[in-house]
Amino acid sequence: MTRLKVTLFSKYSRMGASSRLRSMQYLPLLAEHGIDVEVCELFPDAYLQARYGGSAFSAKKHVWKYYWRRARQLHGAARGSVLWIEGELFPYLPYWLESLLRRSAMPFVAEYDDALFHNYDLSPRALVRRVLGRKIDRVMQQASCVIAGNRYLAERAAQAGAERIDIIPTVVDARRYTPVAHGERAQTVIGWIGSPATQKYLLDIRHALAAVCARHDARLLLVGANAQVVDGLAGIPVELAAWSEDTEAATIARMDIGIMPLVDGPWERGKCGYKLIQYMACGLPVVASPVGVNVDIVQPGENGYLAGDDAAWQDAMQRLTSDASLRQRMGRAGREQVEREYSLAAQAPRLAAVLRGLLRSDAAPVGRASPTAEHSQAGRR
Repeated sequence: MTRLKVTLFSKYSRMGASSRLRSMQYLPLLAEHGIDVEVCELFPDAYLQARYGGSAFSAKKHVWKYYWRRARQLHGAARGSVLWIEGELFPYLPYWLESLLRRSAMPFVAEYDDALFHNYDLSPRALVRRVLGRKIDRVMQQASCVIAGNRYLAERAAQAGAERIDIIPTVVDARRYTPVAHGERAQTVIGWIGSPATQKYLLDIRHALAAVCARHDARLLLVGANAQVVDGLAGIPVELAAWSEDTEAATIARMDIGIMPLVDGPWERGKCGYKLIQYMACGLPVVASPVGVNVDIVQPGENGYLAGDDAAWQDAMQRLTSDASLRQRMGRAGREQVEREYSLAAQAPRLAAVLRGLLRSDAAPVGRASPTAEHSQAGRR
């Protein structure tokens, strides 16, 4: 088998969740499939450390240096290789810079795990909407293939006129997650994992959380949130845990139930439900808002519940907090689903086939159906 060279233009280093999950965690398995990937990150660890540390100015002051480095990396990309682009090459710069990629005649895949296009077409700034509103659509249209993390993103690619679209969900390395079954415990732990940018969704279900925690002596374990969210959850017993890649699986394993509240907005419809997959990998039942890909991942009554309002959230969490056997049954079903559909082992061969297919003009899309079809290409029943 001839080895394939791929140059990955990621947005972040491994510290960035999107880059780590959508591309970098695949690299060892892609190597086993004869695909060698060179990583060219745009923003390094120092950028992310400054950004997560709350120093926006420090994070941004070197941006032009990073852009110049990317331009040199693009110019030096090995001829005959496939290019793998995470979203776009130059965020917040006009499309004509991206168009240089197409002129190189090198095949490239554009990969999306969230509704990046809404940064532009729904921007509150008129100039951004006017100059950049259709930028991502043009990247999608010119790509040899668009890899989308869910149907909402795939539908946008289809509207943009993408030549080929493959839906590959965000996945976990199931080997890193050990299924747990806590059984009856003195305090049931309702858990959430995320970032300060998404902790706001917890406040939308705070009344349901308060009622369940008070009635069943449950508590919250929040991973990756900051102390500000505690003020909005007054009266609820909350434990904050810092996030790290090394400890996230073990911390999730301390939970009994995993939750993912969302509002039904354009940006949220583009999310790929990663936290649900993490919970399920640990053998936890889940409760989630019926938004976007959540309705594909959660199978009500089998691996968890979908909750569209406060009453539904309270009912679902009460059922699970009061019944350990129900939690265990749903947790087992979720773990089996992860191994079958949302694991590296399940999706790496599909990604490898997509990348190899870009050098064969007659290659058929890997598992593609119409983006508006009933189910995504994650293999959901």
